[in-house]
Amino acid sequence: MKAVLFDLFGVIARLQSPASQAVLEETIGADRERFWAAYWGHRAPYDRGDVTGPAYWRGVCESLGIAPDARLTADLIAADLDSWSGIDQHAVDLLDTLAGRGHTLGLLSNIPEELAARYETTHPWLERFSVIGFSCRIGSAKPEPAAYAWCVRELGLAPGEILFVDDRADNVAAARELGLGGHVFTTPDALEAALAGPPA
Repeated sequence: MKAVLFDLFGVIARLQSPASQAVLEETIGADRERFWAAYWGHRAPYDRGDVTGPAYWRGVCESLGIAPDARLTADLIAADLDSWSGIDQHAVDLLDTLAGRGHTLGLLSNIPEELAARYETTHPWLERFSVIGFSCRIGSAKPEPAAYAWCVRELGLAPGEILFVDDRADNVAAARELGLGGHVFTTPDALEAALAGPPA
């Protein structure tokens, strides 16, 4: 493998914690089950950049019968950004290790514009990626084939020369269907071992 194409959330960045989810639930003040159904039900257009943060949250609130004002919308956006901001430093350190071994690094993430902008201003390690495919800027999101195709094209390699790493098996399966290698992420150590191959 000449390149490793990383997912962001659940691999390098942490998924939402129960505490951060509770903040969102308390901020919107709706039934938990209905809230998360609306949250994810409206998420794809937001991740693809088809709608802005205020429009996304307006759709979520309307699904719940809530009339959002500017203050509630701002609070929801802030709580949502905070909920996706945790980083696994071990995974970040692995980027340097892989780059030192000659691997080209790429990033493919389903991420809305507000969150992408926050990462760009707060995480200089993004500069280690030669290709960054933020869904909100490339107009497609995993597991849509166009998202992977965009990264393959930008990396300038054959699909079989790229290992795609994601914590979701369905996203990895979609990459494999296009000819990329695939690794379902569990830990940085397990990824490093997979890249090293079997012992001689």
